[in-house]
Amino acid sequence: MKETTIPVKTETRRVPDTRSATKTLRPPVDIFETNEGLTVIVDLPGVQKEDIQIQIENEILTIKATPKSQLTLEPFYREFELYPYFRQFQLSDKADQEKVKAELKNGVLIIQIPKKEEAKPKQIPVTVS
Repeated sequence: MKETTIPVKTETRRVPDTRSATKTLRPPVDIFETNEGLTVIVDLPGVQKEDIQIQIENEILTIKATPKSQLTLEPFYREFELYPYFRQFQLSDKADQEKVKAELKNGVLIIQIPKKEEAKPKQIPVTVS
């Protein structure tokens, strides 16, 4: 692992805090790294902003979301069930946890995790003498 990067070290496999037998889904995630930090893109169809919980504790990014049905009727027969989403990732200590931003657009959650200033690559200007 390079010193200047803050890649996700591992994905953790913890049980959600509820400790219930409720089934959870692992939403698909794409993670991109730039010189500025990480961008985590999570597909969360059927989820509204108020239904999402994001936290970072002990360098572990936790994403929880609960979709709510838009149906006003109780189905007679159902093949599709809505389950809560749950993912966890362990981050490097080079992530600036105080400046994390998140945005939800059309069912896609975009989390921006910047690098700490000391972890960003430095440009050294060249002078002519």
